[in-house]
Amino acid sequence: FELTPVPDAHLCCGSAGTYSILQPQLAGQLRDRKIAALESGDPAIIASANIGCMLHLMPATARPVRHWIELLDTYD
Repeated sequence: FELTPVPDAHLCCGSAGTYSILQPQLAGQLRDRKIAALESGDPAIIASANIGCMLHLMPATARPVRHWIELLDTYD
């Protein structure tokens, strides 16, 4: 695997538990900003450690979004 640095990696994707349900417009703006940062490095796959983030990011990108454990599982 080759990791790509992400600009503003510390910023939230907008999921934050029920935040994406209670504040969908703001959560969508945060997600769009996060996707732009993640895709700026032209990754083949977006990896996350958080299922909530994964579910929030998936509809906003054509790239596969996977849990990092899934990636380790496919590595032989």
